[in-house]
Amino acid sequence: MGKTVTELTAPKKAERLIRLAPYCRVSSDSEDQQHSFAAQVKYYTEYTSSHPEYALVDIYADEGVTGTRMDKRSDFSRLIRDCRKGKIDRIITKSVSRFARNTTELLTAVRMLKEIGVSIYFEEQGIDTETIDLEMILTFPGMAAQRESETISENMRWSYQKRMESGEFNCCRAAYGYDLIDGQLRINETEAEVVRRIFSLYLQGYGKQAIANILNEDSVPKRYGHKTWHLYTVSYILGNERYMGDALLQKSYTTDTLPFRKKRNHGEKARYYVKNSNPPIVSRETFQAAQALQKSRATGNQSSKNRYPFSGVLKCPVCGHTYRRQIVNGTAYWLCSYKASGRTQCGSMRIREDAAMASFTRMSRKLVLNREEVLGDLIRQLEKLQARTSGSSGQIYQLDKQIADVNAQSLVVAKLHSSGILNNAEYAAQSGELSRKVSALRSERRRILMEDEDDEIIESLKSMDSVLAEYTPTAAFDEELFGQIVESVTVVSGTTLRFCLAGGLALTENL
Repeated sequence: MGKTVTELTAPKKAERLIRLAPYCRVSSDSEDQQHSFAAQVKYYTEYTSSHPEYALVDIYADEGVTGTRMDKRSDFSRLIRDCRKGKIDRIITKSVSRFARNTTELLTAVRMLKEIGVSIYFEEQGIDTETIDLEMILTFPGMAAQRESETISENMRWSYQKRMESGEFNCCRAAYGYDLIDGQLRINETEAEVVRRIFSLYLQGYGKQAIANILNEDSVPKRYGHKTWHLYTVSYILGNERYMGDALLQKSYTTDTLPFRKKRNHGEKARYYVKNSNPPIVSRETFQAAQALQKSRATGNQSSKNRYPFSGVLKCPVCGHTYRRQIVNGTAYWLCSYKASGRTQCGSMRIREDAAMASFTRMSRKLVLNREEVLGDLIRQLEKLQARTSGSSGQIYQLDKQIADVNAQSLVVAKLHSSGILNNAEYAAQSGELSRKVSALRSERRRILMEDEDDEIIESLKSMDSVLAEYTPTAAFDEELFGQIVESVTVVSGTTLRFCLAGGLALTENL
């Protein structure tokens, strides 16, 4: 009798549902309905209903202000305990940064959960730890760090915006002539005297470059150890409304996403003008007179006592002395002042004023049209060279990170105070301590930057680049632009001028 084999099939087990545990951070602000606990419960209940393979275990939620440390999040700890007890198969959370913003604890938690068979799905990034290996998990810190930076930046921008709207925002960095003490601008009398002198000289008829030359000849020190005064520095002081006690807020803004870039505000964001925001260094009448004079010079309506655009700027290639203006048969010429007075017999040639103006107009037009190729490339190359040759870049990076960390703490303290968790005395003590930390870190940052000789050159080139980015070339000589970007002009020959611009950039142009 032959053998028979019968296949015995095991009875099918009912397919087990995946036990799902959403984790979220909720807002403690009753007005923030989008991130309230009720909204999260509704969202995840509907999510589970639309995915029949899931069985909702519980919704775990902590308040948003406690997200930077896991040991302060009670519901997160409860979630981990329930995972270890085998109650949960899968966690769902909005994003990497919602789950954890501390890199070390993030990696520890993800690895541990993967080892005990619990997967995590990050909705925003579309990442499922069930389908990735340990190598990919190592990329999480970058995601978390990027989101953390963006979140801090968003929070800081929000804080600044609200303070600007209310007129409470002062500034992050004091202008020359002021010190920033406990968030308030205080007059630095030594520097303020220099500011008053600049306004006085300008209203007496001196040009901006001539004023810079006077300050350099008198060895007047600048801030942070810098020794050279430039035309654009004088121009900035003459145009800064802070010196009459007012403040125009949000002249520039920071972009919303990485890499964060600072841009001039051309109407993309709201601007706010605050009168009497800080102590004035010059009177309102003095400041407004300087603005009127700048405007009249820009339109060519100079009074007879005012200096001419080339005064103190146009230089002799032979003896090095400045040129002076002469009128011959109704035509304006410029000639070496020493030769004109008979003190030297140098062989320099006189040049026509209109020819020199036309030469600048052609040069500036070429520079504007080729700005990115000339200035952009030069600035990037200098920054790369600076990064390779300077040992301070790593220190600056660490200081910037520490400053960002302390600013983030300040924001948390402000929110705790506004929500009533911290009383006024506690808030004043904690915010004061954090302000002192930021001031100390910024002082150290300035000290390190002071040691880098290339820093001021790069900053001056960036300042000129910003001016040219907003300029539209015209056929007429623009005295205001000339005053902003030209430091000196040398008459190379009877047919060629060399324009020495901010940052040491020199360009030649035919007459």
